[in-house]
Amino acid sequence: MAKYYDEIPLKLIEWILKQQMFWVATAALQGDGHVNVSPKGTAELLSRIETISHMRQPGNGRITILFNAFEGPPRILRLWGKGTVYEFGTPEYNEFIPPSNRKAGSRAIIVIDVHKVGTSCGFGVPLYKYETQRTILERWCDSMENFDRDGEPRQAPPPYESEALVKDPRGIKAWWTVENLESFDGLPALRSAHDSSISPINTFDKKAPHPSLGQIRAGAEKKAAESGVKATSKSSSGETMRLLMAFGMGIMVTAGYVRFAASRIPVS
Repeated sequence: MAKYYDEIPLKLIEWILKQQMFWVATAALQGDGHVNVSPKGTAELLSRIETISHMRQPGNGRITILFNAFEGPPRILRLWGKGTVYEFGTPEYNEFIPPSNRKAGSRAIIVIDVHKVGTSCGFGVPLYKYETQRTILERWCDSMENFDRDGEPRQAPPPYESEALVKDPRGIKAWWTVENLESFDGLPALRSAHDSSISPINTFDKKAPHPSLGQIRAGAEKKAAESGVKATSKSSSGETMRLLMAFGMGIMVTAGYVRFAASRIPVS
């Protein structure tokens, strides 16, 4: 049974904080504009610029966030609201994400004014086991931010065309200039982050262990193999028990038949 609220109940906030991923849905207002739906890990960054452009389109700003339970009791949760964008380098951005908490590649935040909350059963959502968050995107962004932190300001050469100075054409601000100024539908997106003079500081730890995709898969396969061995062991134990019971029943039946047959032999 679906339930609706005008604000997020505390119990649902606690549940949201435990989730490892969610979906973001936005759309352009024009009839031929694309509807954008993106899966996001809770430690992930927005990889395209569609969401930001839809938030900034005049008269738009509509956004839906969807969570669903992959483990434990089933549940689907939707948050409907209007979003406001604050870009990297602005006071509002720094208020929400100070440099000590910023993840590599973060170019903006979206603050959502939620006006409707809905939950539904989620019975049709399969069970999945969470392994870990991917670090590929954060590692890649950090490698580009190194150039923005270490280089000297200079004019970016083509194809990184910008009137403002950037620290290095290999840096992330140069990337934002090329990739993030407008959406797939041609809507304006970033306005200032790519030209900010603030050095991008992040929390990515290069020395920390960051498992590769191959290592994650190997670990998952190992767990699956161990589970298979346990299941086989249990199955073998059960089969052995059934065989012993059948063997015991056979002995009992045989002994009973021998006693029955012996009782029918006349005694001289």
